Amino acid sequence: MTTVSAAPAASRTVFSLLFAVGFSHMLNDIIQALLPAIYPVLKSSYGLTFTQLGLITFAFQVTASIFQPVVGFVTDRRTIPHTLSIGMSLTLLGLLSLAFAPSYHVILLSAGLIGLGSSIFHPEASRVAHMAAGERRGLAQSIFQTGGNAGTSLGPLLAASVVVPHGQHYIAWFSIVALIGVAVLWNVGQWQRKNQHHARQSQSRTETGVPVLSRKKVFVSLAILVALIFSKYIYLASLTNYYTFYLMDRFKLSIQNAQYYLFLFLGAVALGTIIGGPIGDRIGRKRVIWVSILGVAPFSVVLPHVGLFATAALSMVIGFILASAFSAILVYAQELMPGRVGMIAGLFFGLAFGIAGIGSAILGKLADHQGINFVFQVCAFLPLIGLLTIFLPNIEKPKRMLA
Repeated sequence: MTTVSAAPAASRTVFSLLFAVGFSHMLNDIIQALLPAIYPVLKSSYGLTFTQLGLITFAFQVTASIFQPVVGFVTDRRTIPHTLSIGMSLTLLGLLSLAFAPSYHVILLSAGLIGLGSSIFHPEASRVAHMAAGERRGLAQSIFQTGGNAGTSLGPLLAASVVVPHGQHYIAWFSIVALIGVAVLWNVGQWQRKNQHHARQSQSRTETGVPVLSRKKVFVSLAILVALIFSKYIYLASLTNYYTFYLMDRFKLSIQNAQYYLFLFLGAVALGTIIGGPIGDRIGRKRVIWVSILGVAPFSVVLPHVGLFATAALSMVIGFILASAFSAILVYAQELMPGRVGMIAGLFFGLAFGIAGIGSAILGKLADHQGINFVFQVCAFLPLIGLLTIFLPNIEKPKRMLA
């Protein structure tokens, strides 16, 4: 079991806790990524239509997105130790019910339980990461996010190795993953219980030199950040879900070869996630937001008009730059509303889930009617929404190099 150290002063970074939360994020997202990965198994076993598969995704996405701000709001007001282990326990129940589901309706219920567990995990785990970050808030969110990226990548691979060859009941083996998560998060909860005073300091202290903004300015700033999340996740959805189809259609690649190119893109996304947070700590989060959103535009506009090699290279550059944005956006939003760390995390994680799900469905419909090449040509201009960053206030004090 991962062991975390006692809480130091508010300015010190508790790396043992950050790695525990990042590791748990990996375990959570492995289970989360299993669901769409086993759709072919469920389709053949239950004779489901694509519409019914879409409703399974809907059941997961709704519970995973809508409840996140609620959970964050509640835990901001009252720290509840072991909330994280309770959320992972719900995910475990959903996993076991999915493995032995006797009907389609139980599958929907299972997807909802997994989504509910995820909705508890993300805002509270992000709040704990913020609590343990000290002055390295961007780095803390990057460590947390990188764990999730790793889990998202491993989930389909493990599903292909374990569930697809042997059948639906083998999903139950992943209960081991959930149980490890419950154990690690119970330990994190013990740290929370002993250091609730540190949580209050972390959320309520006001940074020297940071201006106090009016409610209107805060609201407008949050609206801009939501627009940036929209541009980021719709464009990422186009690449994550339809990049292989684009390569197969335009360059006549095989499914296997197209998957290799998708792997390169996802690797660049993971690397960008790791680097974006620490850079924001050093040079300021608004600058990272500028570069990571608007800086993608020249590459995204060119992407639909180049050859295969250039497409692969540009997609990696785009994935790397774009992925660096989320940690900066999230921490910037949390600093706009000190004391609402969990609620902001829940809101933005919920938006990321919801926008990605809705965007994927809309882009799929557009691809059916206009072709996959048209989708990539339209989405190429989404990063231009990053121009709205100019209206964000400068809320950060001058940065110093962190040891």
